[in-house]
Amino acid sequence: MSKTVLITGSTDGLGLLTAKTLSAQGHRILLHGRNQAKLEVAATEVGGHTESYVADFSKLNDVEAMSTEILERHDRIDILINNAGVYRTPITRTPDGFDVRFVVNTFAPWVLTQRLLSIIPQDGRIVNLSSAAQAPVDAKAMVGHGSLDDFGAYAQSKLAITIWSQELARVLPNGPSVIAVNPGSLLASKMVKEGFGVAGNDMSIGADILCRAALDPEFAEASGKYFDNDSGQLARPHAAAMDEDHRISVMKAIQEATANLR
Repeated sequence: MSKTVLITGSTDGLGLLTAKTLSAQGHRILLHGRNQAKLEVAATEVGGHTESYVADFSKLNDVEAMSTEILERHDRIDILINNAGVYRTPITRTPDGFDVRFVVNTFAPWVLTQRLLSIIPQDGRIVNLSSAAQAPVDAKAMVGHGSLDDFGAYAQSKLAITIWSQELARVLPNGPSVIAVNPGSLLASKMVKEGFGVAGNDMSIGADILCRAALDPEFAEASGKYFDNDSGQLARPHAAAMDEDHRISVMKAIQEATANLR
């Protein structure tokens, strides 16, 4: 049965390859990117039934506007893949003082997911891009107090999205499923090339697991869990994600950072 799938950050890299894979299986793909011209190229490459949405995920108001546009056009999104992310950026602060890495990697997908929950069915899935790079989250840095280097901000933002995946799954016991996935370390994406200076591993490794997490019955009971594609199995995230006080502080920071939109 054809599904409607929204994939953020789908104009290149892992997001684009995942979009192509799912489109070839007959699913309707909603593409997202920051640049209209790149979206048009991506839509041509993906083929099939596509729609395109422009939003800069470093600007939460853009995420809000994109959510509104989707809600106006759709009454059902079967699968949301929160793939958009950033590792290195020349400007690390937003105009309102937040760390861009947290905004793009953690806050934007949270806002988008919250806005679209009303049209994601109980048997739907939310797949969040985590990483093998995870580190305890500095809640003060999350809300703009203090600075972090590229790796620190990235690793903390990825643990943060893993934590909110757990917490959202907890409050949605009947679905949709919320699954955090490390698609594989050092895949051949633009982010890896720019951030680590290496060519990277076959990107189809990551696209395959994202498609499985989105569609396969094996993930039907995986809500709130973390899948590590490096080991090929459900695994425990960083120990900090198991600490209740840490989870509470992270969720409080996310809610504080996005409160002005509510």
